[in-house]
Amino acid sequence: MVYELSNPVTKTLIMHLRDQSSDALRFRHTVGELTKQLMYEALKEPVFTQKSITTWRAKESYNVIDEDNIVVATVLRAGMPMLDSAVDLLPGVSAGFLAMKRDETTHKSVLYYDRLPDCKGKTVILVDPMVATGGSMMDALELIKGREPLKIITLNIIGSPEGLEKVSKAYPEVDIYIAQIDERLNSDKFIIPGLGDAGDRSYNTLKQ
Repeated sequence: MVYELSNPVTKTLIMHLRDQSSDALRFRHTVGELTKQLMYEALKEPVFTQKSITTWRAKESYNVIDEDNIVVATVLRAGMPMLDSAVDLLPGVSAGFLAMKRDETTHKSVLYYDRLPDCKGKTVILVDPMVATGGSMMDALELIKGREPLKIITLNIIGSPEGLEKVSKAYPEVDIYIAQIDERLNSDKFIIPGLGDAGDRSYNTLKQ
């Protein structure tokens, strides 16, 4: 199932990402804020655990999100600001890393780095800012699914209708939370209107 955020603040932040005058610091910060909004929506029905803490009155127990059973995984490098934001929000979660590169000729992704922690029986949240053709996400989902998680959720900033339809049909059990569904893909498989290369804009990496 695909869930698109409708909050006016979300849409305003998306506009700031599209603005080419936004520098790398503001770009990363905005991606981080959008990630938190997505986390709030995605974890509305979390698995709770009891945690005992010392308050100003005495020892007390509270229902809290079971951070020990959550893995936040990202596709390097564009997803790093999202992962950092998620870990800042819930510091008890485990982090996982996948690296994929898109072949600009075939438009297919190639996995060249896999550093996922134990996912068996856990909720895995895959964070990746952009869903274009859906190929990279599907490759990541297939790999994660093989690790036997309890549940998989994806958090994305923008995506194309074509890519999201492809992913949701292939993995109907995965809940996709996205800040903005854009208009379409162009002939070069880039999202329109999009926001440019999220990795390059996050880290001031100029194309050669």
